[in-house]
Amino acid sequence: MDVQEKHPCLWRWHRWQDGLRRPSVVLLLGAIALLGWSSLQSTPAWVAVAPAAAPATAKDDVAVSGRRSCVEFYRPVGPRSVVFSIEEFGGVGDGRTSNTEAFRRAVRRLGEFGDKGGAQLNVPPGRWLTGSFNLTSNLTLFLEKDAIILGSQDPEEWPVIEPLPSYGRGRERLGGRHISLIHGEGLSDVIITGQNGSIDGQGKMWWDLWWNRTLKHTRGHLLELVNSENILISNLTFLNSPFWTIHPVYCSNVVLKNLTVLAPLHSPNTDGIDPDSSSHVCIEDCYIESGDDLVAVKSGWDHYGIAMAHPSSNIVIRRVSGTTPTCSGVGIGSEMSGGVSNVVVEDLHVWDSAAAVRLKTDVGRGGYITDVTVTNVTMERVKIPIRFSRGSNDHPDEGWDPKAFPRVKGVRISNVVGFDVDKAPVLEGIEGAVYEDVCIRNFSLSVTGREPKWHCEFVAGEAYDVSPSPCLQLSSNGSSSWCRHSS
Repeated sequence: MDVQEKHPCLWRWHRWQDGLRRPSVVLLLGAIALLGWSSLQSTPAWVAVAPAAAPATAKDDVAVSGRRSCVEFYRPVGPRSVVFSIEEFGGVGDGRTSNTEAFRRAVRRLGEFGDKGGAQLNVPPGRWLTGSFNLTSNLTLFLEKDAIILGSQDPEEWPVIEPLPSYGRGRERLGGRHISLIHGEGLSDVIITGQNGSIDGQGKMWWDLWWNRTLKHTRGHLLELVNSENILISNLTFLNSPFWTIHPVYCSNVVLKNLTVLAPLHSPNTDGIDPDSSSHVCIEDCYIESGDDLVAVKSGWDHYGIAMAHPSSNIVIRRVSGTTPTCSGVGIGSEMSGGVSNVVVEDLHVWDSAAAVRLKTDVGRGGYITDVTVTNVTMERVKIPIRFSRGSNDHPDEGWDPKAFPRVKGVRISNVVGFDVDKAPVLEGIEGAVYEDVCIRNFSLSVTGREPKWHCEFVAGEAYDVSPSPCLQLSSNGSSSWCRHSS
């Protein structure tokens, strides 16, 4: 991927500072498992008990402060029985002392309370330098105001682990991959929150290795949870991830709310939030600036993803805003070989970006993208507003199947407004693959570049109330149209 090294919006510091000043609280309303935000000045270690409920879908949204929300995807299970401080385990927040062993000791100790309601680990104000550490179940990691967890600059403190089975190898290099800074596998009931504290991966060291082509193993994420369920991540700022920032993979019932994710706009592959082969994921009220997609929905890579067949489904992305000069506000793929279905994107605001929404597939991917609803999108100074792309020729090894075509069906995009857009939408399917039931309605773009005409290949669908006029492949079908009357 070509990465633009210079951009006039390299750091929108005023937006970041606004994020640091915003109220940060966590309140789980017991009767219907709602999340609300209130004062946490004393950092209490409780979570109101709520009755167990079946996983919700986007159609089962609840209202929080008068706005639709999917926070019910996280199901609170009870209060934490004890609270500790990282200082009790020898932690020193001076920005120089390594706290790797302190965090590891703390998690081991807190794990002893897993059958007693769990435990909370508080990180006080300070700069807490650490290498990678693993979380445990029934844990709350709470970053107090002005607390900053800093990623170690020693690569040895980011050990190399096995690749994910749905990828078959490291995403960037053959073999294993560096573990994430904060990691967890096989966990249940994990809360990572605070009074808008920060987790800073100090990723420049890793970006330089990538730029210089001296990277030996795939870079680590800032936060990765694997095969875990019932996760809440809220009221934090994530900074300077070496690679994808937040990566829930093979997870279910995950809520990511009121987050700020920042990386320099030239930093390589610093996606904001990437749900991967995961279900019932709620991403709400997040501000993201990155060198790649703000949000990317994934599900495995070529034949490895096809074999594992672990889809991403029931994903809600709502009230996300931000900028990325090289990629999209919301992307699906290109690693989508396990399948992606039932994705809802609402109230997306993107500016100074390559695309607002992008579906990425390729020959060899296989899999499917079905039942995607995108509505209420606003964009300014975006190169291509809506894009279906193909042909990256990006495969894990020689085992990929050139006959494995993706299937794309039931993509509905409505209520889109774009200002100062370079091009009309580009919808490029793959010859021989299914790209059908694309529905576009109430779509208004101010195209100021040289390409005001839509470009469509190997796609089929309908469009209504669209400006500029759509391509012939999206011709209207009269008053009986399924698209005109779809919800």
